Order: sequence, then structure tokens, then C-alpha cells
Amino acid sequence: MAQITASMVKELREKTDAPMMECKKALVETDGDLAKAEELLRVKLGSKASKAASRITAEGLVGVYIAEGNKVGAIVEINCETDFVAKNEDFINFVDQIAKLVTENNPADVADLAQKPLAGGTVESVRAELVGRIGENISVRRFQRFETNDQLAQYVHGGRIASLVDFSGSEDVGKDLAMHIAATRPKALDASGVNPADIEAERSVASQKAAESGKPEEIVKKMVEGSVAKFLKEVTLLSQPFVKNDKLSVEQMLKEQGAKISGYALYVVGEGIERRTEDFAAEVAAAQSGN
Repeated sequence: MAQITASMVKELREKTDAPMMECKKALVETDGDLAKAEELLRVKLGSKASKAASRITAEGLVGVYIAEGNKVGAIVEINCETDFVAKNEDFINFVDQIAKLVTENNPADVADLAQKPLAGGTVESVRAELVGRIGENISVRRFQRFETNDQLAQYVHGGRIASLVDFSGSEDVGKDLAMHIAATRPKALDASGVNPADIEAERSVASQKAAESGKPEEIVKKMVEGSVAKFLKEVTLLSQPFVKNDKLSVEQMLKEQGAKISGYALYVVGEGIERRTEDFAAEVAAAQSGN
């Protein structure tokens, strides 16, 4: 039997995007014949979509598409298991296709999106085929579509953080707003949009800290409300110091520019998803040992 080396496994993985252990098994089965192992994997991978479905997808990409005229656009998050796959050209293309499809077809939700036509099939069939080819679970997590009488602007940072802004004003203001949102990650446009649970959590922490001060009850109440007000100023977009001029709030900057913002979306890859611990060195060792 031919000796299966780590370099052979690596080469086959690069050719097929298959998991390392699958590459090792294919090479063993074909007695080290790289071409036959590649062919074997191409056949086997088609059955992997259902097996991968239970695996956690906390990596991936966010994508934005704005149609010509800047009146309609969408932001999407597509997840995979590893950042290695997030750099795969086919995966990147899939993200771009979904962002464009959402913009043009206005699906009601993720389930509706899955049945929309794409590349001779449906979004779901293309996703499943991609899972089979790459060997990792892939999921369409969420999307948001905007349609406005004003205009849209976007900012994408490394494919992992993206913002889409509905605003009126100059093109530069739109770009600045989108970048500011990606940098500061506000929870809402103003205080009315902040989740009440977040406010109560902040009030609870502030109350416990203030109570430890030993000050009179009236002073304690003022301290708590002051802490909550500070929290809201930090997490609401219009109250935040503008990143390009912290002497102005975002609201003040907009007034100076004769601009306004009606809404925005901010996506961060994997936000709120429980992540697994990756150990690439252990995976390589396992591939070499066959364990």
C-alpha cells in the first residue's frame, strides 16, 4: 500500500475543498492515486449535504447588493463552518448571488428565499450542491431588504461586518454613515429602538453599583438614571460622537450637512451564534494517523 503523506492530503483538499479526513480516506481507498481519489470524492460529496446539516455554522460572509439608482438593496448573512471555506470563490459567489436575488425578488423570509429560482434550480438546491462539493454545512441565516425614496449606501469590512443605510444627503454622507455604523455597532437609531431588556439590564447593574455607594436614596436614583442615559447615548446612533469628528454627534453632523437617516441594518458574521473550538493542528495529526 502506498504511503499517504500530509502533502498528498493537502493537495487533494486544495483540489476538492473536501474535509481532510475525507481526503485521507479517499487516498487510502485508491492506494494513493491522486486522480482516482479526486474522482472518488467528486462522486461521494454529493451525499454530504444532509450529513453536514447538523454542524454549527458560525463563520461565513455578509454581503450587500444595491441596485442601480441606489433605491433598492439588500444585506445578507451566509454561514459556513470555517473561515477557510469563507474564502472559497464558489462560496463568495453564492453570497453575492443571494444578495442580488433578495434585492430583485423580495422574498418574504428565509424559507421563501430557499425556493426562489437560482442557476437552473432553486436557492436550496444550489446551497445543497455547494455543501456537497465543499463538504461543510452552509446556511442562509438572515437578510434585510431596503426600498426607499431617498438613497442607499453601504460599507463592508473584510466580508465580516457590513452596514446598509437608508439616508438622504450627499454620497459622502452616506459612506460616512455606513462606515460609522460598522465601526461603532449601535444598537438602534435612537433610544426608542433599544431593546427594553437591554435597558433594564443596564439599570439593574447601575442600581447595584449605586446602592453600594451608601448615598441617600434620591442620589442613588439620580446615579442610576444618569448611568442609563449614558448607556443610551453610547449605543444609539444619533447620539454617538461622529467617528470623523468626535466634537459632533451623528445627529449634529447630519444637521450640518442637511441630511437625515431613516434606517439602517448592521450584520456581523456569526453574531449570537455559539462557536465551536477549532484545532487545525489536531485535524492534521488525525489525518496523518487515521484516527
